[in-house]
Amino acid sequence: MIEQRTRKLCHIELDEKSIIRRNVDIEHERRVAIFDLLETNRFSPKSDLTNNDPGPYRALLRIEDNRLAIDLKNTDDIDLSTIVMPLSPLRRVIKEYFIVCDSYYSAVKTASPQKIKAIDIGRRSLHNEGSQILLERFSDKVHIDFETARRLFTLICVLQIR
Repeated sequence: MIEQRTRKLCHIELDEKSIIRRNVDIEHERRVAIFDLLETNRFSPKSDLTNNDPGPYRALLRIEDNRLAIDLKNTDDIDLSTIVMPLSPLRRVIKEYFIVCDSYYSAVKTASPQKIKAIDIGRRSLHNEGSQILLERFSDKVHIDFETARRLFTLICVLQIR
């Protein structure tokens, strides 16, 4: 039986051509999401996507024609497959998430702790909603857990910032 620890991502990067805008906050979110994702994740593609390669997997996330593409390779850097998912199911959540994040980063500078907490609750709620959509949309291609979906949602948002 394949050990569960091999069914994971061991390396992840974002396509630099897909990232349009960067600032300190965005760069921090990207670094934290990648670090946390690599520390603990569950990523188990359907066997037909990886020719039964047990992993771990290297992944490149990119945006192509308004779709998320995840190029998978094994640890020997051999191409296994590309998982493609339309971003349209996430469009509304990402847009609202960006609005709330902007409010949050502005509030951190001047608002009361209660207001910051209220905005953060809304931000987390939208993040959870986006993560749940990812779980559902990936279910026929790859098994991921909720925490992996949360971190992937963060990275998708980094790729979507305009």
